[in-house]
Amino acid sequence: MRAAAFVVLTCATILGVSGWREWAARDAVLKGAETEMANVARSLTQHAEDSLDLLDSGVVGVVSRLEMDGTDPATIAKLRTLLEARKKAMERVHSLAIIDDQGNWLTSPGTISSTLSDDAFFRHHQLSPKREPYVGRPVKSLLDGEWVVTLSRRFNKPDGSFGGVVLAAISSKYLSHFYEQFEIGRNSSVALMYADGLIIARNPGNDKFVGRSVADTPMFRDANLQKSAGAYHFKSPLDGAERVSFFKRSSRYPLVLLATVDRAELLAPWRAAAISRMLYVLALVMLIGVIGAVLVRQLQRGQRMAAALVEKEAHFRLLAEGSSDMVTRIGLDEKLRYVSPSSVRVVGWRANQLIGTPALAGIHAEDRPQVQAIVDALKRGEKDEARITYRNTHRTNTEVWLESTMRVTRQENGNVDGVVAISRDITEQKKLETRLETLAIEDSLTGLANRRRFDERLKEEWARAYRDRSSLALLMIDVDHFKAYNDEYGHPAGDACLRVVAKVIAAEMQRAGDLAARYGGEEFAMLLPNTDATGCARIGERIRRAIREASLVHSSNHASGRVTASLGGAVCRPALERSAGVGSLVEAADQALYAAKEGGRDRLMMSVEVASLLPKAVGE
Repeated sequence: MRAAAFVVLTCATILGVSGWREWAARDAVLKGAETEMANVARSLTQHAEDSLDLLDSGVVGVVSRLEMDGTDPATIAKLRTLLEARKKAMERVHSLAIIDDQGNWLTSPGTISSTLSDDAFFRHHQLSPKREPYVGRPVKSLLDGEWVVTLSRRFNKPDGSFGGVVLAAISSKYLSHFYEQFEIGRNSSVALMYADGLIIARNPGNDKFVGRSVADTPMFRDANLQKSAGAYHFKSPLDGAERVSFFKRSSRYPLVLLATVDRAELLAPWRAAAISRMLYVLALVMLIGVIGAVLVRQLQRGQRMAAALVEKEAHFRLLAEGSSDMVTRIGLDEKLRYVSPSSVRVVGWRANQLIGTPALAGIHAEDRPQVQAIVDALKRGEKDEARITYRNTHRTNTEVWLESTMRVTRQENGNVDGVVAISRDITEQKKLETRLETLAIEDSLTGLANRRRFDERLKEEWARAYRDRSSLALLMIDVDHFKAYNDEYGHPAGDACLRVVAKVIAAEMQRAGDLAARYGGEEFAMLLPNTDATGCARIGERIRRAIREASLVHSSNHASGRVTASLGGAVCRPALERSAGVGSLVEAADQALYAAKEGGRDRLMMSVEVASLLPKAVGE
């Protein structure tokens, strides 16, 4: 009896333990699915934020241009060309438009709605002076019937009042197509929603579900789920399936990303395997008793661990090799252990050519210390995740810009065992940023610096001259009788005249610190650091003579019959004029210019030659 009781007790114990482990395995499957869904949700939330950031960078550039150059037809025509080119260059951009303060479309027809009086984004910017981007609720485009998400910014008139809105939109269909590449299950789904529960994009079934609201679900009503991210088990109101999911709320935009997998589909392999394993354990208990059961349990443990590792590696490779971004795994020795096939597109090298090589070998020498510092911090466990932009050498010996998101991987004991990096080519984005920066400081007609750039450099050079106790000179140059020239020959000829004058002035920039700028209309300015009055007068006289010798016919300029210019110069030493400011130098040069015009035009006057300063502005 004792032996029988011992055998029964032992067998019952083995069966109970096996049953508990199977239940734990079930929980592990669910937890693994939650982790996988969390990774997908975070990645796709980042993609949505990056997409909106990309739209916003273009919108910011257009807003800056509008506030600088206004909304005259020439500026709008240039911006229309620029917006069309940008839309063609970026697949994710559905539409780009500029709207004036009355709701009129300046660059494109109303692709979002027919009227603007009821559009939330227009009312928001019209009533709010804030300059932040505004992400609107998804709307249906009347032009092509597609659902889109809008991002807009307000631009102001020169007096600070509401000038209109610059609008960009991203298509729901583009987002849905992007989500198709994430093969996470036969009956899985990915949905991007607005903060109030309105579906923006979904895969699968985007056309069926986009625009529907799920605001009445617990995820939007339950206070316990109103956090930035978390796992969420629920019965889908859309298709009635029990789902395991993970949601991620964007920290920068009113967006929620929900990645789900069908619970039944997820647990089907586990259920079949669990039944088989329990029958096998029961057979072993009946045949070989306690010792056999223990041995089988150990074997099962090893098999489960191996299966889990194989499954995890398979999922990783599926995601990595299906992505257009380059995925790499860096070991603690800083050598590449894994490289995805997209390396050919990103850096020109095949994966098998890169595996085993130093991970930082191709990084530009100036950027390598910064990348090395981040990798070192990740290896030490000081950071779990980091993002960095740097230059890298392509196989063709060209230079590309890469943006890498790095995240540490850990062993079961928590120790860091490597870094996974996801890198994308952002060379075109960098070129666009550089172009936008140039447009912000350059006068589009003459190619000289604009008024904004001149004001910035004047402050910088004033401060430098103050520190160095050196002199700072300024020439103000005004084309004589230019209004009459425009009236007689037309604005195209006037523009050509200004370009000739600008070329003459630019030719006198002999030093790196010199700056020629279009000050406004037909007036130009030239900043000459570390230049005394004699040098300033000499340069000004050369400019005056060169403009006259350009021999541009100007019959309304009766004194010479050609285009001439009047110049005013001023020199100061900021260190000796503590009470003065940058405005005093501009005022002195402007008064000298006034004196030159009053003295007959086509001449240079220095401020020291002016007997008395005139406070009033100079007119034609």
